[in-house]
Amino acid sequence: AEGLNLCTSGSATSCEECLLIHPKCAWCSKEDFSSTKSITSRCDFLPNLIASGCAGAIESPSSSISVVRSVPLSSKGSGQSHLDVTQITPQKVALNLRPGDRTSFRVQVRQVEDYPVDLYYLMDLSLSMNDDLDNIRNLGTKLAEEMRKLTSNFRLGFGSFVDKNISPFSYTAPRYQNNPCIGYKLFPSCVPSFGFRHLLSLTDKVDRFNEEVRKQKVSRNRDAPEGGFDAILQAAVCKEKIGWRKEASHLLVFTTDDVPHIALDGKLGGLVQPHDGQCHLNEANEYSASSQLDYPSLALLGEKLAENNIHLIFAVTKSHYILYKNFTTLIPGTTVEILHKDSKNIIELIVKAYNSIRSKVELTVWDSPEDIGLTFTATCQDGLSYPGLRKCGDLKIGDTVSFEVAVEARSCPAEDTSHSFTIKPAGFRDTLEVAVAYSCQCGCTGRAAPASAKCSGNGTYACGLCDCEPGYLGARCECQEGASGELQQALCREAEGKPLCSGRGECSCNQCQCYESEFGNIYGPFCECDDFSCARYKGVLCSGHGECHCGECKCHAGYIGDNCNCSTEMGGCVSSDGQLCSGRGACVCGKCHCSEPGAFGETCEKCPTCPGVCSTKRDCIECKLFNSGRLADNQTCQKHCKDEIITTVDVLETEDPNAILCAYPVNNCVMKFTYLELPSGKSNLTVLKEPACSSAPSAVTIVLAVIGSVVLIGIILLALWKLLVTIHDRREFDRFQSERSRARYEMASNPLYRKPISTHNVEFTFNKLNKSYNGTVD
Repeated sequence: AEGLNLCTSGSATSCEECLLIHPKCAWCSKEDFSSTKSITSRCDFLPNLIASGCAGAIESPSSSISVVRSVPLSSKGSGQSHLDVTQITPQKVALNLRPGDRTSFRVQVRQVEDYPVDLYYLMDLSLSMNDDLDNIRNLGTKLAEEMRKLTSNFRLGFGSFVDKNISPFSYTAPRYQNNPCIGYKLFPSCVPSFGFRHLLSLTDKVDRFNEEVRKQKVSRNRDAPEGGFDAILQAAVCKEKIGWRKEASHLLVFTTDDVPHIALDGKLGGLVQPHDGQCHLNEANEYSASSQLDYPSLALLGEKLAENNIHLIFAVTKSHYILYKNFTTLIPGTTVEILHKDSKNIIELIVKAYNSIRSKVELTVWDSPEDIGLTFTATCQDGLSYPGLRKCGDLKIGDTVSFEVAVEARSCPAEDTSHSFTIKPAGFRDTLEVAVAYSCQCGCTGRAAPASAKCSGNGTYACGLCDCEPGYLGARCECQEGASGELQQALCREAEGKPLCSGRGECSCNQCQCYESEFGNIYGPFCECDDFSCARYKGVLCSGHGECHCGECKCHAGYIGDNCNCSTEMGGCVSSDGQLCSGRGACVCGKCHCSEPGAFGETCEKCPTCPGVCSTKRDCIECKLFNSGRLADNQTCQKHCKDEIITTVDVLETEDPNAILCAYPVNNCVMKFTYLELPSGKSNLTVLKEPACSSAPSAVTIVLAVIGSVVLIGIILLALWKLLVTIHDRREFDRFQSERSRARYEMASNPLYRKPISTHNVEFTFNKLNKSYNGTVD
């Protein structure tokens, strides 16, 4: 092959070094294969060594696999011996791995029919659950009838919880010690608060379940959150007292109508000691460490549930459904269903959750070594292969699915080191044990001959080379340290005019003895190489993913580039829908480089302006809010929609210019929503609570609307005509008034009319009877 030969350029000076360079490199252990100055030529690709005449003396181990135990899968669960039921095959595999050489094996899993079921019913007995308690008085009988349709071997147990009986979680004043409901008018009498109380171990006598339920009374705590996680952990780890069977499927039904307290909440009550994950049930079967230990964390819950093969079913009211659904992504193997406020649908809920659990298979890995790489490829019922997936859904009881597991060792551990890990379907007791050994030693190393004549009696002969004793040098250990001469010194120069031993060593017995360096090793026939003068990435030599050989990084399997900072692993580029970079970019160095305008995110999954984004968001809305659509399966929904934050509103605001408006038809209506990509990489989806519906107008409505419009237009026209006439009349009257004011006479003195009587005044004076008169005579 043309180009750089990784094997010969790797400067391997031993068989073991050669094996680490590349999984295709081989070592020639033939004695007379090379000269003293071409030791590295012993390490080459296998075809090249054969062509060079080394057939029959080649060391080239490869990864191998052997099946240690493989019992066939069972078809039915409830037989005479449940311990003989097998749901995964093989059961034990031994691997012998050469670093970088990937090998694979196939695992088959089957959910057998009529598998035994243990169901533990864990109920919130806080005051708000009083009506629920009334409705489950005969739950045991009805539930047993339904579950026996699915399995002939069913057992039922019962426990209850409220909260820690310390302040501020509960009422602790002396007057509340015997009855925390004192002074509460709606419910004046209840029992003292408690953390967790185991009431009935798992049994097939369902009448005892009904009896225990009838005995129960509710209690009252102070704050809204409940101490349910304390109860879940105790129900999971107290295996003997609860009565979990090894050969049965374990279901833990958790019913509540409020949110739970989680780790660190206990600090409010002075509890600073983290939960130890142990069983703390006393002789009275009550949780005795309730007032000493903090609430457990989600990680601890997930660990203990998986460790004891328990499927947790959250049965919660609708108002808290989203919160608990988010918990299912953090606690593997859990499901969540909506519980009616009076628990009337509890039987339907449990049967639905059980069928959902039995319809999927997901592999989990326990105690995987850090230097081991695992890749899964699922082959589900449709016969198609899904690289990168370790889960199959939509299964029926009795269906068989298979997974191809590819294993690769990234490095060699210390000599004689072996590792092991476990592959286990979530919630199953069946496991596959995988023992791992490493092929890091050459066979010829085990045939080493000390003080061999081939090494002049001064060294150990192994794999075609001599390993000289201290004080001796040479390909055959024929020289002693200190011997020198002009001829020998000439042989210690890489070329004429070059420094002796490249200036980094001393010439002795025609060989260079390289100096020691605080930075690393100096080596090579002329001390021309070292293992520290290579490219670095962020200050780390060869990025920590390769070895420095003679100034050049020789990358480990799975990495390329001058400084080995470029990963060839494409697992990180596979989006939740199985596509490479969501089909919007290319995978470069293990990371997606988005090429679609507007696309971003770790796998280019975010793209507000891309076509089809509304459809993707719609799938998440349907599965998260309405548990419908093509992603309705709980685990599939959480995987595809883990970055979607959904909020429901009565009125959709569209004023934000960065928000994208989407709509889709729903039963002759339109469901509208907006989504906004957040800087954190998550999407904020705002959805209408109800679809917007509009009905077509009736014919009568249309006729009345037309008549009303005509009448209205007529009235408007008449009003406009009347307005114009009034304006015209007023103008005419004003003009008349103006002309009259300019006339030369007034209305009271018409020049054409004169009165027929005229009056004249005459002044005179006369005396009559010695009296004087002055007057007027007409």
